[in-house]
Amino acid sequence: MAYSRDKNVIGIAKAVNAARRADVVVCFVGEESILSGEAHSLANLDLQGAQSQLIKSLAATGKPVVTVVMAGRQLTISDEVDASDAVLYSFHPGTMGGPAIADILFGKVNPSGKTPVTFPRMTGQAPIYYAHNNTGRPANPTEMLIDEIPVEAGQTSVGCRSFYLDAGNSPLFPFGYGLSYTNFEYSDLKLASDKLTVDGEVNVSVNLKNTGKYDGTEVVQLYVQDKVGSVTRPVKELKAFQRVELKAGESKTVTFTIPVSDLSFWRYDMTYGVEPGDFKLWVGTNSAEGLSAEFSVLN
Repeated sequence: MAYSRDKNVIGIAKAVNAARRADVVVCFVGEESILSGEAHSLANLDLQGAQSQLIKSLAATGKPVVTVVMAGRQLTISDEVDASDAVLYSFHPGTMGGPAIADILFGKVNPSGKTPVTFPRMTGQAPIYYAHNNTGRPANPTEMLIDEIPVEAGQTSVGCRSFYLDAGNSPLFPFGYGLSYTNFEYSDLKLASDKLTVDGEVNVSVNLKNTGKYDGTEVVQLYVQDKVGSVTRPVKELKAFQRVELKAGESKTVTFTIPVSDLSFWRYDMTYGVEPGDFKLWVGTNSAEGLSAEFSVLN
């Protein structure tokens, strides 16, 4: 093979050689802080330069690869996640980021962070966020993606739904997503009442159990959807969350009390308040998963 003096090729070759002598590879990628902030937008959210090739080359050694991403925004890292055995997204963690990352990687601390934004699979999905408005033709899991369309297929709407032929409708990581070194199980979601008045309260309880081997902290999230409104309402909105610490094997009943007034919005007549009607709520580990229940607000 001809020798290349390209710095990227040489740098990746050195990293691969070092990886072959290691038990585990920790690969730091991302973007410099100068690329983030006001008036620092990017049209392409992929990793800059040869970073993606670096991860793929390290993964090809057969050694476990832990990828740490340091960035000021959500990046499109679907391929890099697939090539990695574990991923820690630290954003730009500040001056004590190094010790914090080390504590997580070496198991001194059990991670409990959740994504504060939605991560797109591809740049063209942006803007993408969990609290988008309902559409007239929402996507469902049966859409045909570009790789599934037969060769020389005739012209068709392929469902005429709100999704991308090459990316689908779901994000890479939803809002509120995050893993732990232990596992949590939700069960027995209950509403104190499913018939409420505008001056009442939504009282919710759910059982949370740490089913793993390690002590951990789960961020329990409660989302609500106003099914019908005088103006278009989001598919769901985060209304409350709690950080719950559990020993391995421990269970706890988590309760939420939400004033019905928290369901207020600016209505069609430009007054602010709650509209009586039907609602749905979810309690779970992120904005895409959870147990659900329904309730009504009466006049």
